[in-house]
Amino acid sequence: MLSYGFMQKSFIMGIMIALIAPTIGYFLVLRRQSIIGDTLSHVALSGAAFGMVTNSYPVYTAILFAIIAALGIEGLRKKYENYAELSLAIVLSAGVGLASVLISLGNTQGILSYLFGSLALVTNQDIFLVIILGIIVLITISFFYEGLFYISFDEESAYLAGVPNRFINLFFSILVALTVAISMRIVGVLLISSLMVLPVATSLLIATSFKSGLIYSNIFGLISVIIGLTLSFYLDIAPGGSIVLSALLLLIIVIVFENIKNKRKKPA
Repeated sequence: MLSYGFMQKSFIMGIMIALIAPTIGYFLVLRRQSIIGDTLSHVALSGAAFGMVTNSYPVYTAILFAIIAALGIEGLRKKYENYAELSLAIVLSAGVGLASVLISLGNTQGILSYLFGSLALVTNQDIFLVIILGIIVLITISFFYEGLFYISFDEESAYLAGVPNRFINLFFSILVALTVAISMRIVGVLLISSLMVLPVATSLLIATSFKSGLIYSNIFGLISVIIGLTLSFYLDIAPGGSIVLSALLLLIIVIVFENIKNKRKKPA
């Protein structure tokens, strides 16, 4: 399998995404904002379609659209303070509507590869972009780790403690947008939010601390991507679907083992 150049590229790209997506997803889940990934993925789809229609590199336009949407979500959250989830619904609606119009304009024959991911279409340009942006995302998360930690559990207390909530929230939203956009080549825009959430859901079942949960999320993400890409190659199926189903299988296995362990602990 690894004798093929496109699979080597896919694994390099997939492993990088497996480190980024669950890391971002971990903070989203703890902040009860896991649906943001799904919202931005639909906007990224409209960005990819726009790139195809205008003969631009679709990943660049997807990044641009996703960042604008992330900033829009933060702005709308301020307008609807008591109905914060409404901002997600508005942006999601805009993304779906714009994507459907752009796709109907034609010149979007390769849009399926962005919906569900593709192994064969990964280019050197994709690899370079994912590595550069992936390193930026991971370094930024490390730099703002303490602030993100406080905000994830109590945003008001974090603000009183001097944490720059507004700046970190805004910057973190941009990181989510970048993660969604650069992941669509392998996972697909319709499935990237699942890779951001499922490994985290699995890790929360066995984690004993904040850091261990983050580490387990990355481990489960890596396992999911490796298994998913392998299955995609040998079974000739969409990589995004196989990666997400692998992550779901890991979640089910951990749930079963945890139930067995809890039953054994119960006194007879």
